[in-house]
Amino acid sequence: MKSSSHAALAAPPITRDGGALAHDEAADAPADIAHDAALISARLDRLPATRSIWNLVALLSLGLFFELYDLMFSGYIAPGLVKSGMLSATTPGLFGTSGVASFIAALFAGLFIGTALCGFLADRFGRRAIFTWSLLWYTAANVVMAFQETAFGLNLWRFIAGIGIGVEIVTIGTYISELVPRHVRGRASACSQAVGFCAVPVVAFLSYQLVPRAPFGVAGWRWVVLIGAASAIAVWWIRRRLPESPRWLAQQGRIEEAAHVMARIEARVEKEYGRPLPAPAMPAPVRASGRFADLLAAPYRGRVAMLIVFHVFQTMGYYGFANWIPTLLVKQGITVTTSLMYASIIAIAAPLGPLAGLVIADRFERKTVIVCMAAVNVVCGLLFSQARETVLLVSLGVCLVLAGNIISYSYHAYQAELFPTSMRARAVGFVYSWSRVSAVFSAFVIAACLRHFGVNGVFVFISGAMVVVMCAIGVFGPRTKGVALEDISG
Repeated sequence: MKSSSHAALAAPPITRDGGALAHDEAADAPADIAHDAALISARLDRLPATRSIWNLVALLSLGLFFELYDLMFSGYIAPGLVKSGMLSATTPGLFGTSGVASFIAALFAGLFIGTALCGFLADRFGRRAIFTWSLLWYTAANVVMAFQETAFGLNLWRFIAGIGIGVEIVTIGTYISELVPRHVRGRASACSQAVGFCAVPVVAFLSYQLVPRAPFGVAGWRWVVLIGAASAIAVWWIRRRLPESPRWLAQQGRIEEAAHVMARIEARVEKEYGRPLPAPAMPAPVRASGRFADLLAAPYRGRVAMLIVFHVFQTMGYYGFANWIPTLLVKQGITVTTSLMYASIIAIAAPLGPLAGLVIADRFERKTVIVCMAAVNVVCGLLFSQARETVLLVSLGVCLVLAGNIISYSYHAYQAELFPTSMRARAVGFVYSWSRVSAVFSAFVIAACLRHFGVNGVFVFISGAMVVVMCAIGVFGPRTKGVALEDISG
């Protein structure tokens, strides 16, 4: 290791044993990199949560807003696609390609490629670069999709957009967990999700206003898709104000760059804090190589298995409702326009769940919050399937959205905490990809349930999935509240 790297890290003066580094240790490059990476993390974790820290969270949250807009508009424009004749509400065969299920499945097939096969990109090229290019990728794909005239073209470009969205999902969660101190990880994730989920009422309201109409002779669903392309305008402004993750830079051996980023962050935070920063508490160095094979080593293999089961079943519960709200309401005898109005009212609750997390996120274990909200989902889902009265339908829909989105911000923070920096994006991408596989098949299963068993069958299926979620996280999930990322990974 170069001496200049140690010079860059000289403040604050801390070593493995609290004193000066021995001469023979300097020759051990991997050990020194692990130590210096741990020091960078220690410096970051001791920072007070001042305005500068929350500004970074806000900038990443804007990226999440555009991502969730694109991710969630599938269900809201579906009635318009059916009305136009491009798609059908159900399909005669289980895996038919002309129905709403195939449109949803195309998105999640792309998400699977993006998370499983491309999740390593953020570990290889950095959080900042991949955050930018994945956003531009799916924005361009959606612009092309908006001008398609056939079910095949629609599904193809939705699949291509899904690849970019999948990469972005992995990158944002990883990026946030690495840029904020440990004592605000939960609240930072909740804040980003609250801002991101503001996209849901926005896309729901736009769909309510536009999907039943054809402004200037252009189908309303196309307008909803094209409005989302505004992300391309904002992405460069967001990117210019975001630093690269100093944890990632340090893990790559780019110690001087990491120290430079940390020094700038510390200078801003200390100025806002108004007094000297507290001394860092050194966590144990983590030396995982970042290879895929490391996911099969203890303690990661148990966490991987637990999260795979969780993601397979939470997706059935979450998207089984979120992507089918208007269609489920239509099947209960409500008109397309009225169902979109109800769906837009329900969607207003989307950011409220993560906003609640700003109060509870770092007070309770994330695994406990996930289990409790899954139980709420089961109860409210079964009641929703029996409801017919407007106020009750909307109220239960709001409860389902609140519970689902509290689960969402909780697990995005939770899964990023369970793996070391060197393989965090790769690991999160791998386990998260199983939710994409699940969503592909569950879209067709829900369509079949809706066709043969009605809305009641759909919610029995969803409730069973949430029971499995409760068991997986409740029994096998480790505790993470207030623990340093490196100590969780060790």
